[in-house]
Amino acid sequence: MTDSGSTGTNTKGRSSTRARSTLLARVVTYGIVLTLGAVAVAFTPPLPDRPPVASVLANTPRAPVWHLKHDTLARGETLGALLQRVGVSSDQAANILKAATSLDDRRAPAGLALTVRTMEADSIPSELVFQLAVDRILTVRRSDLGWVSTDVKLPWATDTVAVTGKIISTLYDALDAAVTDIPAGSRAELAWALADLYEYRVDMSRDLQPNDVFRVLVERKRGPQGAVRIGAILASSFSVGGTEIQAVRHQGSDARSGYYDQDGKSMRAAFLRAPLEFRRISSVFGMRRHPILGIWRQHAGTDYAASQGTPVRSVGDGVVMFAGRKGGYGNAIDVRHPNGFVSRYGHLRAFARTTKRGAHVSIGQTIGYVGMTGLATAPHLHFEVLVGGAQRNPRVALAMKGGAPLPASERDAFARTRGELLALLDREAGAPRLAARP
Repeated sequence: MTDSGSTGTNTKGRSSTRARSTLLARVVTYGIVLTLGAVAVAFTPPLPDRPPVASVLANTPRAPVWHLKHDTLARGETLGALLQRVGVSSDQAANILKAATSLDDRRAPAGLALTVRTMEADSIPSELVFQLAVDRILTVRRSDLGWVSTDVKLPWATDTVAVTGKIISTLYDALDAAVTDIPAGSRAELAWALADLYEYRVDMSRDLQPNDVFRVLVERKRGPQGAVRIGAILASSFSVGGTEIQAVRHQGSDARSGYYDQDGKSMRAAFLRAPLEFRRISSVFGMRRHPILGIWRQHAGTDYAASQGTPVRSVGDGVVMFAGRKGGYGNAIDVRHPNGFVSRYGHLRAFARTTKRGAHVSIGQTIGYVGMTGLATAPHLHFEVLVGGAQRNPRVALAMKGGAPLPASERDAFARTRGELLALLDREAGAPRLAARP
């Protein structure tokens, strides 16, 4: 038999012995750790004193401080004078202009913008920036080797925009009322571009009627600083008095571009509709009271009110028959054209240098300048058209139906281009379309 009391006493003894051994091991371990820590502290070098914040800031290198000056070239001022006005010495100005090969005193426009960057501790500029154009910057920098210039052309982004409008009074008013984000200045450019495109078919000053409508698809160029320019017209449609006249830009096999109507006929014709590019008509063909003679008589032509010196262009190819003084016409020019047409230009202030009897002139060529010689009370151009020796209403005589047709080899390609562009105009119905182009 086993003695249970003796067994219990032995078990408790063994447990007590194990507890004492565990405690002793822990005490030894802690002692070793403390001893090692003391040794480490004793042999660790002392940390340096932490400098004050103000001392740290004082020893930190300062970012360079730049002083900027902005100025523009005054009318009649030289570039050297502009540089000296912004604090550049005459010697340095000469060196800068010598390096800036893109600058020319004779052609620098008034208002040319200049920015000068100079370091705070320096008396000589480090950089000069000339804004040559909205998309062109000339930078002249100072280097160890002297002044060095860089001419940079800033990129333009090109897209297309479709605009539609209805004539109320003028083309300008219609474009102003159109729903488009083209700025006002560019809308005026678009009006002139349309007038130029249709100048062989439509006189924008007289032929347009209320409720005539137009649609146009045009390239729009967006430049730096938000600048907007109108590019080429790609396609357009004008409804004038119920008659639609389309104009589509087409590039032929010879890589040359031109505009053609819906029948594939060139928008260019034998005659321009008006002898002035920027025109404002003061009277039209018909009976009127002569402003000087004070009598009613047939006014065999059209008067175009314009400023003195406005260029007068020949309405077609021809030969100068007369250039000189002609009674009440004052200084006048007669140009003979094919098919018995003669165009006459009166009250001129002066003739172009090449306008002499027998000289050949081309359509659109400047032949004289608006004046008020002869029986004239104010500067204007008196314009006549004679057919077979008889005076004809210029508005009727110059109303051409179209120019030369496309060659047969180009008609299929033109039909595809026309279909694509006019379909785009139809879909847009006046809402801008922004089709990004590289």
